[in-house]
Amino acid sequence: MPRLVGMRQDLHMHPELGFEEHRTAKIVADFLREIGLEVHEGVGKTGVVGVLRKGGGSRSVGLRADMDALPIIEQGTPEYVSQNHGVMHACGHDGHTTMLLGAAWLLAKTVEFSGTVNFIFQPAEEGQAGAKAMIDDSLFTRFPCDSVFAVHNWPELPEGVAQTRHGAIMAAADRFDIRVFGGGGHAAQPHLSPDTMLATSELVVQLNTIISRCIDPTDPALLTVTQVQGGFSHNMIPAEARITGTVRSFDLRAQDIIEASLRRLAEYIPAAHGLQAEVKYKRYYPATINSAAEADIALQAAASAGLDTSVAPKPALTSEDFSFMLQQKPGAYLWLGQGDGSAKPLAPLHHPNYDFNDNVLPLGVKWFVEVVKKQLEHRLTL
Repeated sequence: MPRLVGMRQDLHMHPELGFEEHRTAKIVADFLREIGLEVHEGVGKTGVVGVLRKGGGSRSVGLRADMDALPIIEQGTPEYVSQNHGVMHACGHDGHTTMLLGAAWLLAKTVEFSGTVNFIFQPAEEGQAGAKAMIDDSLFTRFPCDSVFAVHNWPELPEGVAQTRHGAIMAAADRFDIRVFGGGGHAAQPHLSPDTMLATSELVVQLNTIISRCIDPTDPALLTVTQVQGGFSHNMIPAEARITGTVRSFDLRAQDIIEASLRRLAEYIPAAHGLQAEVKYKRYYPATINSAAEADIALQAAASAGLDTSVAPKPALTSEDFSFMLQQKPGAYLWLGQGDGSAKPLAPLHHPNYDFNDNVLPLGVKWFVEVVKKQLEHRLTL
């Protein structure tokens, strides 16, 4: 454990953005070689895959951890605070990587099984689809997996608690960018030019009605405007303004309705003001959908690892690019609680004061090991 804690804190001190995880990937590859695994680097640009075979069995399982950090200025003050200003591990990927390395060590040195374990260290989970990059680089052709599993720390759950569920556990994520243009003029002469800011403001309000008026109230979905930009002076109506935001959903039909409604509003509201609009809409992550049998295995493995295990009552509207792997292979995604039980709640994911709880490192290691034992149990033939 001391080595794992030191490794995790070292990764925290030296965070790297998506597809820039060169130092992290080298640490991973060097450790895997040290414990005797077959190592493949540069999978999906900066991804690493370690292969461990035992017992001669034909079955295989993939275990995945993400490695990248976020473009956030760290505000916490641990001794191992980020040394890369403007970049920090605000989502716990330093912990995920360390847990999978610990599991690789245990499985290589102390655990018997029959088959192949592929340890998948993935780059660029944070919005850049590193999982898809690995798949496009023939991940599952080069490293066949009958199933794949991943874990994510979950500050909302207490330390020692684990949850997952059949079906959807994380939402699909879309991004929209709308440019409203065609106006501009003196602020004291609004009658001479269409008002881009007025049209943009009206559009922001109406975008927020799409979910409540176009989607079945029993279907979870979300649209959030996150940026509104326009203008450079107090006395000028800008020539253009921009709106950016995100959409989250679980159902493809709902996703289609939301996109169509957004495009319709973006066309007609600016037009009513004598303006034009340009829409860019990107569906960048699909929903994360667990297969039922593998979700049950994930829960059974959590119980065997000594975790307080239960079915998650509802999915989260956050997104995860492990979804691309689950489109290719049966598998499951587990939430691992890391709340420390103190009266003051931990900082949430993507917060500048966030830090991974090192107490859960052995819990994640045990869960990965138990997944392998359940999937690749050594069977003696008589």
